[in-house]
Amino acid sequence: MSVVLRTQLAGVAKRPARLLLTGLAVLVASFVVYATVLAQQITERSVLNGLSGTPETVDLVIQNGEITTGDLTAIGKLPGVTETAARTEAYARTPAGDLIIATDPGSGPLSTVKVTEGRFPAAAGEIAVTPRTVERMGLGVGSTTTAQPGEGKAVPLTVVGVLEPRDDIGFLAYAPLSTVVQINGFDQLNRIDVRFDGGADADAVRERVVAQVAGEAAPEVAGGAEVRLAEAREAAAEIDQLFIVVRVFVAVAVAAAVLIAASTFRIVFAQRMRQLALLRAVGAGRGALARALAAEGALTGLVAGVTGVLAALAVGHLIPPLLSAFGVEVSRPGFPLVQAVGTVLLAVLITIVAVLAPALSAARVAPLEALRSAATTGARQGVGLLRAITGLLLAAAAAGIAALVTINLPGPQEQDYDAETMMLAVVGSGLLAYLALIALGPVLVRPVLAIAGWPLRRSGPVGRLAVGGVGGSSRRAAAVSVVVALGVTLIAGVLVGGDSIRVLSERETVAAAPTDFEVRGPDGSTLPAGLAERAAQNADLSRVATYRWTGGAQVGTFTDAVATDVSAKAVPRLAELDTSAGALTDVAPGKAAIAGYVAEMEGLALGDPVTVKTDGKEVRVTVAAVLGGDAPLHSQILLDPADLTALGVAAAPTGLLADAAQPGEDGRAKGLRALRTVVAAQPDLGVNVLADQRDQITEALGVLMAIALALIGLTVLIAIVGVGSTTALSVVERVRESGLLRAVGMSRGGLHGMLTTESALYGVIGAVLGLLLGVPYAWLAVSAIGLEAPLTLPGWQLAAVFGILVALTALAGVMPARRAARVSPVTALGAD
Repeated sequence: MSVVLRTQLAGVAKRPARLLLTGLAVLVASFVVYATVLAQQITERSVLNGLSGTPETVDLVIQNGEITTGDLTAIGKLPGVTETAARTEAYARTPAGDLIIATDPGSGPLSTVKVTEGRFPAAAGEIAVTPRTVERMGLGVGSTTTAQPGEGKAVPLTVVGVLEPRDDIGFLAYAPLSTVVQINGFDQLNRIDVRFDGGADADAVRERVVAQVAGEAAPEVAGGAEVRLAEAREAAAEIDQLFIVVRVFVAVAVAAAVLIAASTFRIVFAQRMRQLALLRAVGAGRGALARALAAEGALTGLVAGVTGVLAALAVGHLIPPLLSAFGVEVSRPGFPLVQAVGTVLLAVLITIVAVLAPALSAARVAPLEALRSAATTGARQGVGLLRAITGLLLAAAAAGIAALVTINLPGPQEQDYDAETMMLAVVGSGLLAYLALIALGPVLVRPVLAIAGWPLRRSGPVGRLAVGGVGGSSRRAAAVSVVVALGVTLIAGVLVGGDSIRVLSERETVAAAPTDFEVRGPDGSTLPAGLAERAAQNADLSRVATYRWTGGAQVGTFTDAVATDVSAKAVPRLAELDTSAGALTDVAPGKAAIAGYVAEMEGLALGDPVTVKTDGKEVRVTVAAVLGGDAPLHSQILLDPADLTALGVAAAPTGLLADAAQPGEDGRAKGLRALRTVVAAQPDLGVNVLADQRDQITEALGVLMAIALALIGLTVLIAIVGVGSTTALSVVERVRESGLLRAVGMSRGGLHGMLTTESALYGVIGAVLGLLLGVPYAWLAVSAIGLEAPLTLPGWQLAAVFGILVALTALAGVMPARRAARVSPVTALGAD
């Protein structure tokens, strides 16, 4: 064993490039794993240092119970108490929209805000607003408004300042406690913060406070440090949840690294069959040879793991000062030694697992068989009987689970649907399908290569040689392409699923927010006469349309439906609503558009009659359009104005819709100011900025897609590294072949092109297999979620992914191909 091991390690020392190439995927995986640990440390430390909502000067917090303004006054008079701050808020409706009005000292150690313009409110009826509130509601310094609480009299308010809070959510203002109590109509508080005298006995003061608030519904009394720690832990828990998702994708990347490492070791061992056969011929046993090869793999993992950890550590400590130069302050990570050792051990484990099968396979080859050809094992085609049966069984199990999911997909508006279990079934089926792909990969490569290689075979000798080089070792091609397929499968799944949910959200957003602005009276009351005309005459507004709606309608047997008569011709964005039959423009007297789920529940189709009832009146209409989701403004049925009037709805409009006349944020701001001016004389009318809903949904979807694609990029990175290392090993081990091609007349450019094309073909095969697997499973997952999202196919995005993956895999082969092309034919032919 020792002699064989020394021989193998001497070979490693002689060719260190081979060690680097075989461990490159493991190195990248180690870097990703340890970088994730450091990223979590940076994020947690930044959160713990800066995002606690309680000021550091708070010594005591009274919360979670019955707390009144009387308690506030009494606690402020206790010996040892220097300062108290009431924390509570009121919700009020104003002409500019709903407003949250909170309390804060405004200055001093207990304040959580900073005044940037004007002053902090001191008298009753004064408020200070946040910058986003100024932007969204137009409440600048000096402006006035009226807060209409849920019950009681309206409270006039004057804006005296602008301030920055810890979190500017918009629609946020601050006021003295007296104003908030007046709006609420009661003197209950959410919380009291207490600061002690410098020399006070903290325990004694705490006992006095506890005695003051004692009673049947006594609140909790906790130390300020305890509350800050609890807030920090809550924030860290949210970060932990995020990193759980990150670790799932890291695990996928590690699995990809195992596949790549196994592929590279198989190539190395296959090309070293002559050396291994000689060792067998001089007396080395199979077990000793297999153990020596495994030890070589462990050494590779050790070197790759240590290198990856050191690289991640360097990057992790470089990021904070780099971000600081751009004004972004984050905490430095530590030096987590235990995690570093764990990452290195994981790298060693990855390589040992990856090397076992190739090592055992190499050790089983008889000396005489191996001596006949140095590449016999590496070039073997197809799969064995056991592997084929295993692959077919895995594929059958995956198909069976997918069929069960398909059979049990939810119907429209189905209640008590267990989406989590169904999604786990989809994931399980997808995992089995991918394992089947690994097992049957060498067989599946051939038909894909036959189709993809057809134009290359007709392009000339370089193309034919490239296709022959990939097809000559289907196992090698499958091992690399399957990892590429994993990345493409995940990306395709995210793109298809994200596009389906995007289309669904857009349709739902159009149904709820078909214009930029909406004006609606309280409780469905009618709008004042002439309001729509004044809005239509304003140059900053366009496409002004009025509508009516009524609730409590009955459509067939479907009860508590909402009916509206908003015009699809007056609101162009409604044309984006999905219709499974007919069109919204077909709505006319006696013809209606109906929500898809209502139509399915009632068994209605295009042209069917249906009776609509409300308040003892009814109309009979024909279905002119069946929608994919809700009818406009989240209603269930869209009627012609004449039919809505026949149901007893008053002729005066109950709502107004309008768009900004100019595009962009500036145009929206002008339109919002114009509409607020129009409704200024009616304080009970509010202006809703529907465009904000569209922006928030679009932004949220964009962020989620970016995060998902970035995480999946880890797997793609591993796959690209695998293609590069495979091509590089191919170049290293096929020196004589390259020399022979050069000797018979192939130019450097031709050899370079052949090897680069081989790399690109790995990407083509992997991308095709990934799309064939990813798109159907994405559709199945979208259906299993139960959101009734449409099944879409983002063709241009998938085509871009295909092109980018092929380009990246081709790029991964450029440097190895260039190296091969630089070697002279004489030197290459003389290589062993």
